[in-house]
Amino acid sequence: MNWRGQPLTTFETIIELIGHTATATGLTVWAEWDQGTYPTGIRISTTEMQTVNLEPDAFPGDWNYTISPQSDSVISE
Repeated sequence: MNWRGQPLTTFETIIELIGHTATATGLTVWAEWDQGTYPTGIRISTTEMQTVNLEPDAFPGDWNYTISPQSDSVISE
């Protein structure tokens, strides 16, 4: 497989290509390969899911949505 005519032969190639993505409106993408291991099969309850601040897009809302922080959350770097 390839992307933008460049063969996708390594994870580093994929991360580099994703990281160079930008749009005419100013969106830029930062990508990093996380090689951590994570548990699978974790179930999220309906109650927990309802606490996520999701806003569906006009089309198609099942696939495209915005996840916003909770109003009382503080994000610091």
